[in-house]
Amino acid sequence: MASTVKTDPEEHNREDEENAPAADDEDTGALVAPIVKLEEVAVSTGEEDEDPILDLKAKLYRFNKEGNQWKERGVGTVKLLKHKVSGKVRLVMRQSKTLKICANHLVLPTMTVQEHAGNDKSCVWHATDFADGELKEEMFCIRFASVENCKTFMDMVQEVAESQGKKEETKDAMTTANLLEKLSVGESKSDEKEEEKVDAASKDKEAVEDKAKTKEEKKDEPASDA
Repeated sequence: MASTVKTDPEEHNREDEENAPAADDEDTGALVAPIVKLEEVAVSTGEEDEDPILDLKAKLYRFNKEGNQWKERGVGTVKLLKHKVSGKVRLVMRQSKTLKICANHLVLPTMTVQEHAGNDKSCVWHATDFADGELKEEMFCIRFASVENCKTFMDMVQEVAESQGKKEETKDAMTTANLLEKLSVGESKSDEKEEEKVDAASKDKEAVEDKAKTKEEKKDEPASDA
C-alpha cells in the first residue's frame, strides 16, 4: 500500500513543532523566585535644590591650549539650574550614557556667549569650570541640532548673566546702605554723648558757682552777739 504524501507545508510544520522537544529557553509559565533580592537605592544628583530653567541636547567641545585644537567633551544634555535659596544659576552638562559631568560652572555677570565663526548652530564662551574636580579656566564650544536651539541657549545665558549682575548691584547697594546707616547711628550716638558731657560739665560749673556764692554770703553775714 503506497504511503500518503502530505503536500500542505503548514500541516507538516505543525506536526514537527508538536513532536519537537521543548527548547531550553521556552517559557513554561513557572515562577522562579530570585536568588538575591535587590533593594532600590536613592541616587543623589546634586540637583535636588535647583530648578531647571533650560534643558537642551547638544555636543560640547573644550579648547586644548597645548594641542591648539578643539577636543570633544561629550554628547548629552546641557542644563541651566537655578538654586531655590540663593538664586544663583549654574551650567551643567552630562554625557548621555555615562552621566559623567563634562561642564559645571556658575553663570556669572561677566560671562558672555558668542556665535562660533562660520557655524550658526554653535557658540563659544569662557568660564571657570569645576567639571574635573578643580577650578580651571576653560574655553567651551557647544553645538546644537538647530539654529533655534543655539539662539535659545545664547539668549537664556545672556539673560541670566544680566540678572545676576543686577542682583550683585542690589546686594552692593544694600551693603552700602547698611554701612551708611551704621555710620549715621554711630555719629548720632557720639553727638548724644558729647551733649551729655557738655550738660554734665555745665551742671558741675553751676554747682561750683553756687557753692562759692554760698561761702561769700556767709562771710558777709554780721557776727552774732556773745
